[in-house]
Amino acid sequence: MADVHSKEIRSYNMSRIKGKNTKPEMLVRQFLHAHGYRYRLHVKDMPGKPDIVLPKYKTVIFIQGCFWHGHDQCRYYVVPKTKTDWWLEKINGNKSKDKQNIEKLKQMGWTVIEVWECDLKSKKLGNTLHTLAERLYDQVSVF
Repeated sequence: MADVHSKEIRSYNMSRIKGKNTKPEMLVRQFLHAHGYRYRLHVKDMPGKPDIVLPKYKTVIFIQGCFWHGHDQCRYYVVPKTKTDWWLEKINGNKSKDKQNIEKLKQMGWTVIEVWECDLKSKKLGNTLHTLAERLYDQVSVF
């Protein structure tokens, strides 16, 4: 099946997709700030350049987009019907890099939390943020 957009329009649409300050990321950041957590953003010298770094608790949070990071069994992860091989290579490469970066961070002694985009949709948002708060509270009690 052919794409419903021309090559130029598709290219423009894809160029508008942000990598930082996305809505899911902002939801988590607002929640953390409101609960007294202070953090750094997109620390370049850390593996994977985590979205949120909580140095005091030696914890990093990755806000993963379901499509871009290949969230298995998720309705938001659908392999495009055009350039399928290219997209699968791209997404599988992202998944591979994610695993490597998470492993490096764990070896460095960091706790890694992944939050998926689909878990920040309105129906699951409250539960996801509650679970995040519990995990962070567990880290606080360690220190």
